[in-house]
Amino acid sequence: MTVRLATVDLGTNTVRLLVVEASGRAWRPLHQVQRVTRLGEGQASAGRLLPEPMRRTALTVAEYSRVARELGAARVRVVATSAVREATNRAEFVEQVEALAGERVEVVSGEDEARLTLAGVAAALPGGVDSFVLFDIGGGSTELVLAQGGRAAAAVSLKLGVVPLVEEWGDPGPVRWERFARMREAIARSLAAEIPETIARGKADLLVGTAGTVTTLAALDLGLAAYDAARVHGHRLDRGAIERQLAGLGALDVAARASVPCLEPGRADVIVPGIAICLAVMERLGRDAIVVSDRGLREGLLADLLGERP
Repeated sequence: MTVRLATVDLGTNTVRLLVVEASGRAWRPLHQVQRVTRLGEGQASAGRLLPEPMRRTALTVAEYSRVARELGAARVRVVATSAVREATNRAEFVEQVEALAGERVEVVSGEDEARLTLAGVAAALPGGVDSFVLFDIGGGSTELVLAQGGRAAAAVSLKLGVVPLVEEWGDPGPVRWERFARMREAIARSLAAEIPETIARGKADLLVGTAGTVTTLAALDLGLAAYDAARVHGHRLDRGAIERQLAGLGALDVAARASVPCLEPGRADVIVPGIAICLAVMERLGRDAIVVSDRGLREGLLADLLGERP
């Protein structure tokens, strides 16, 4: 028996939809799309979600829910992450989304976000990988998980995301490298203080990265004219490749970055802080390369749904 299901990852920077047809625990994608809505815009200084980011994000979730139902989804699971769980007005926003979309919104903890993301990534890694560290750079937080034998041996969710970083350190022009260096130092201090030694020094075969920063870097490194998930997934990025992309993107202003193939216009300003986090994580964990996963929280939510079915 087949069933159609949908998951919506309601993030600080991006809303992502995945609609699949599932049989047992196997599934095939029918439709996937994402949109940068910047829900967390202004949140770092205001301490709450602001009206316009709330409105455009709620409308996007409602649109995605409608699309999923029109495609025959029997269930649409909507999960909100960092921006919503940290907001003082989260109840107001959840109520707004639920009224517009007609779907229940779950607000997950950082630990649950890490667990679910791991579930989405682990299922699609090459065979023979027994242990790895997964990191997920988000709009409002960064999660790291030490996975051993398919399970989370340790996990941490850091209040370190690209949206607050770009609001504090961003510049519409080309990167000012002295300012970038200060941002890198601030990120490194945060990682040194908050990543537990069990993760920093844990035995792992690979460092695996997921979400928009690393998938964009992979697409750029591959020279893709249009994003190709099959080619991005499993791509190996070494430090030199990442630094070359940083140099190229950093030489452009934000408007010029927005026209680069495979770099969404809504990601043009946050890609540089994302690269800074990526390089700092590699340095903290003593790694020279990462393996890129195109899968993440959406697929983890789906695995969780399929696990609930008899």
